[in-house]
Amino acid sequence: MMGDALHRRDEVLTIVGAGPAGLSCAIALARAGRAVVVRERQPGVGHRFHGDFQGIENWSDEVDVLDEMEQAGLRTDFDHQGFASGTAFDSRGRAHVLRGSRALFYLVRRGPQSGTLDHALLCQAVQAGVEVRFRDNVRSVDDPGVLAAGPRVADVIAAGYVFDTDMPDGAWLALDDRLAPQGHAYLLVHRGRGTVASCMFSGFKEQAHHVAATVDFLIAHAGLVMRDAPPFGGYGNVRVARAALQGGHPVIGEQAGFQDALAGFGIRYAMRSGLLAARALLGGQDYRVLWRRELLPAIRAGVANRFVYAVLGDTGRWAVLARLDDVDAVAALRRLYRPTLISSALFPLARVLRRRALRDRSCDHQGCRCVWCTHGDAAASSCVGDT
Repeated sequence: MMGDALHRRDEVLTIVGAGPAGLSCAIALARAGRAVVVRERQPGVGHRFHGDFQGIENWSDEVDVLDEMEQAGLRTDFDHQGFASGTAFDSRGRAHVLRGSRALFYLVRRGPQSGTLDHALLCQAVQAGVEVRFRDNVRSVDDPGVLAAGPRVADVIAAGYVFDTDMPDGAWLALDDRLAPQGHAYLLVHRGRGTVASCMFSGFKEQAHHVAATVDFLIAHAGLVMRDAPPFGGYGNVRVARAALQGGHPVIGEQAGFQDALAGFGIRYAMRSGLLAARALLGGQDYRVLWRRELLPAIRAGVANRFVYAVLGDTGRWAVLARLDDVDAVAALRRLYRPTLISSALFPLARVLRRRALRDRSCDHQGCRCVWCTHGDAAASSCVGDT
């Protein structure tokens, strides 16, 4: 939506994709009295997830993310748990306790099951009057609408296990390239259920090795205990869009590449971008202006942060973790996402180098069994393209 004219109120607005971005947009439009159809090519919501835990980050903004959702008209009636502390391991195996003055992130489950973020947003959309069509493979969009079809390429993958456990609730992070090249390994446990994974930005072809190394490390350092542990995997698209428009349609969420380039958190960006697209459609505003003003500064800072993260290496990351001991981790991390002269100066170089680094050459589709090669959306709809 270029913001050049308001759509007629009797026009049906089409949203391609039923992820958090698309459903957030649909809810906002429907509650404003617009007729909305969400078209999703999968048989249900959360098709890429398996009840695994993910986090909605809560450090990049002064406003708590749950308050932000409620203020935008999105109910927070999904299962969630705030974590104000956690343990981070450096590559030497040393533990650093990170504590925040409020929740660092909110633990949520993903997938089609009741209680997940995906299921809750679907219910809210239907209750608002949105028509949701599953198994609807969109090839082109002629009506006014929004594109929210999810990641088209894999810049980052996560693979591991979901499991039952007797472990106490907790969150553990490991920054070690041997476990997760250029990324991080994590363990999340809540009420007898857990998720352990290697989140890697390179080395996709060695996915099985990195997952096994992650499990061994967390058994030794965090007391990981797993029962009934089926594997899972996911992938994400990280980039800085030029316009986030295609054919005049706003492109939102991971289809636009809206994600934190440093840590791979994208849910908050997804919902925000969906709400911004709704504002553009409802108010005749220029979507490009909205997302560039409200999303781009933090996205650019994330790209600069990823560049610094790569340059630091395991030794430098140890030093950073040591500095986070005994400080308010929320405030310290928030500072990383505030535009500064240094991050602005680093961004052009970081953006170029990031493009090269995030095209993992090991993932060549030749004998590669990473989650992207085995489960990626290779048959993505043709309405998805450059933004």
